[in-house]
Amino acid sequence: MSATVKTPQRAVYPFTAIVGQEEMKLALILNVIDPRIGGVMIMGDRGTGKSTTIRALADLLPDIEVVADDPFNSHPSDPEMMSDDVKALVSAGKKPALAKKKVPMVDLPLGATEDRVCGTIDIEKALSEGVKAFEPGLLAKANRGILYVDEVNLLDDHLVDVLLDSAASGWNTVEREGISIRHPARFVLVGSGNPEEGELRPQLLDRFGMHAEIRTVRDPHLRVQIVEERTSFDRNPQIFLEDHQAQQTALQEKIVAAQHALNNVKLDRDLRVNISQVCSDLNVDGLRGDIVTNRAAKALAAFEGRAEATADDIKRVITLCLRHRLRKDPLESIDSGYKVQKAFNQVFGLSEDDEGDTAQNNSAIPSMAGAARV
Repeated sequence: MSATVKTPQRAVYPFTAIVGQEEMKLALILNVIDPRIGGVMIMGDRGTGKSTTIRALADLLPDIEVVADDPFNSHPSDPEMMSDDVKALVSAGKKPALAKKKVPMVDLPLGATEDRVCGTIDIEKALSEGVKAFEPGLLAKANRGILYVDEVNLLDDHLVDVLLDSAASGWNTVEREGISIRHPARFVLVGSGNPEEGELRPQLLDRFGMHAEIRTVRDPHLRVQIVEERTSFDRNPQIFLEDHQAQQTALQEKIVAAQHALNNVKLDRDLRVNISQVCSDLNVDGLRGDIVTNRAAKALAAFEGRAEATADDIKRVITLCLRHRLRKDPLESIDSGYKVQKAFNQVFGLSEDDEGDTAQNNSAIPSMAGAARV
C-alpha cells in the first residue's frame, strides 16, 4: 500500500529541503528504520538546524494505527506495545476501536520533573477506591514516536538515566507506596546539545546508540542557499511544501520499505568479526558498540534496498556508532572520528588513502533517497 504524506495543519519545514548535515540526517533515518539502535546524540554549534531536522523527520513519517482513546498509543496487534488494559481487552476476545494519528514528537523541557516525565499515581484514590489511578507522563505520550531532549547535557543525570532505561527496555515503570504501574514506552530518543556547555558523563553517553557531530556551514554559497530556502518557506509555506511533496513521498516510502525489509537483511559473520575487532582495537568498553554497529549497517542496507550489508555500509556508520565510546585522553588532540576510521581501515585492509573518504561516504541521503538538497 502506497505511503502518503498529509499536509500538516501547522507547516513544518520539509526534511528533504534541509541542506547539508548529512551525518545527522543519516543517523536519524537509521534510528527510525530500527529503533533498537538506541537513539542519537547530536552535538554541534548553535543554530545548525538540529530541532528543525528532528521535527521535519517526525512530520515526514506516515501515520500510525493506534487504539482509540488510549493514552499510550497502544499498538492494535503487537502485545509488546500494548498497555495492560488493551492487552486484557484483546485477551478477552474484544476488538478495540482503532484510530490513525501522526507519529508523536515530544519535546522534553529542561525543567521537567520526574513525575512529569514518568507519570504519577494518585495514592489517595488508589487507597480509598482500590483503583490504580495513573496520570500518564511524557514517556506515555512518546510511545511509538520520537522523544527529543534539547540541551540534554544540561539535564539532570538522574532524568537522563530514566530516559535511557525506558528507551532500552521499551517500558516505563512507576512505583509509589507499594503500587506499581507500567506501560509501553518505545521511542527513538534524540538528544542534542552544544559541547561548549558541557559534556554528558561517559556512562550516559555510551547508552546513546549513535553520536552525530554537526558544524556550522562555512561555504558562503551554501549559507546563502539555506537562507533563501528558509525565506521562501516562511513567505509561503504551502507552495514550498508542494514543491517538495514528491521528494517527501519518495523518501517516506523508502523508509517504510526499509522497515519492512529490515528483518531479512543479512550481515556476513566475517564482517561481524571485523566489527568486533575494530571495537577491541579501540578499547571500547562493553558490547554496545558491536551491537549498534551491526544494527546500523543492516538498517543502511535495508534503506538502500539491499538484502545483505557490506563493508561499505559498516564504513559509513561505524564512526557514528563508536566515536563517543572511546576513552578520552585530555592531552590528545586527535579527533575520535579519525581514530575510528583509521582502526576500521586497518582491520578491513583498506589503504591510507581511504581514510579521507568518511565525509563523502556519510553523504548518503542524496544518493539513497534522491531527495535531500545539497
